Amino acid sequence: MPIQIPQLSRRQLLQTSALGFGSIAHSWLQAEENRPTRRHDLTPQAAQSHAPAKAMIMMMQNGGPGQMDLFDPKPDLTKFSGRVHTEKIEMFQPGSEGNTLLASPLKFRNYGDSGIPMAEILPHLGSVADDLCVVRSMYNYHNNHTESLVALNTGKIFQGRPALGSWISYALGTDNQNLPAYIVLRDPRGYNTSGTLLWQNGWMPAIYRGTEVSSSGTPLLNLNPRQPIPEDVQRDNLNFLAQLNRKHQQGYEYESSLEARIQNYELAARMQLEAASILDLSTESRATRDAYGLDDPRTAGYGLRCLMARRLIESGVRFVQIMPPAKPNSQPWDAHSNSKTENETICGQCDQPSAALIKDLKQRGLLDSTIVMWSGEFGRLPVSQNGKGRDHNRNAFTTLLAGGRFKRGHIHGATDEIGYRSVVDPVSVADLHATLLNQLGLDHNRLSFRHHGGEETLTDARVSNARVIDGLIGGA
Repeated sequence: MPIQIPQLSRRQLLQTSALGFGSIAHSWLQAEENRPTRRHDLTPQAAQSHAPAKAMIMMMQNGGPGQMDLFDPKPDLTKFSGRVHTEKIEMFQPGSEGNTLLASPLKFRNYGDSGIPMAEILPHLGSVADDLCVVRSMYNYHNNHTESLVALNTGKIFQGRPALGSWISYALGTDNQNLPAYIVLRDPRGYNTSGTLLWQNGWMPAIYRGTEVSSSGTPLLNLNPRQPIPEDVQRDNLNFLAQLNRKHQQGYEYESSLEARIQNYELAARMQLEAASILDLSTESRATRDAYGLDDPRTAGYGLRCLMARRLIESGVRFVQIMPPAKPNSQPWDAHSNSKTENETICGQCDQPSAALIKDLKQRGLLDSTIVMWSGEFGRLPVSQNGKGRDHNRNAFTTLLAGGRFKRGHIHGATDEIGYRSVVDPVSVADLHATLLNQLGLDHNRLSFRHHGGEETLTDARVSNARVIDGLIGGA
């Protein structure tokens, strides 16, 4: 008699073979197939919790502003200048082997009712001292510009991760559907150190990448059509194109790259109708132009980008990144040769516009709902490099915060007696990111993006131990 082989269904076979692991894998695959997918677009999204801030401006200061020369005076450094330091300092480039302490060549004064000390070459930022939260105890993870810049912008020193602006755009969308959620204002003469690495979308859809907008000539390439088209005709053309795109997309439901590409094209088309008017500065008053230094060759370029940032935030853009001057040095705060003259030069370009932006936002009632962050990627060493300069220092630097209900007229944390290491209430880059997200109503542990089967976060708190720094946050 022939042997009767029981007929098993595929489900039964998976359940009874290989110790049931096949069934487990099958259940997981089914769950993945049924996992709800979010349509990636820039429509406004609700924050995870109530928060004071709705938008952010990140004022990058490539090169590493020297904390002990600008924001963190050190009497002991002056007292013992010229002596060999007892601790061997961690150096990055040649020229500091003598380990000789160097006093700041710049004078300090106290500013505002809060009496916050800053260098005298920062009189404009000093004039807004009572609106600033001065974080003296920052530290980063690497002594090279690129790695530290990438970490400050994306959370880790490794390239290929989404930038802070991408995370915020992904989480909150934007209030103006005719402009990108994340805009980058760089020097039209060139890129700063690390270039576009600082505003990548990483493994997020391209819709969340920073969009470069020029402060010289036409703000965006191909913004204006070669042949003028009546506005009603242009709108009909765009509506028809959108219908064709969506019809084509129906056959590729799970292609996120196609979705992002379609949205980018549609956004570019909408920008033709609105971007030019928003970025037209001819309506600004003489007083505003003077405040930003638009008629002074030293401050005009950076001032223009700061003013554009205010207009973009005012128009509903979620995140604006302002880059510093790129000429004659792509990392203008990198004072290797002469801490005095190099700082005087870059402060002369950036001080007035930086303060003007904060004052302008405050005057228009936008500062409370806008986080302004002014920061380099690291600080400088307390020992001299080739006599008058300073090398890189990942162990301590100063970051300025304004708006977004950060404490005003406040100094947080402290470095050691010579400014080498953050020792009191230290704040890591991951801590800073967690706190920035918190002020935007976002939990750095809950804000995640699925990548390669896992949930990625900006701070990766399992590794970084990131936490919200309550000491930076003010009252209601």
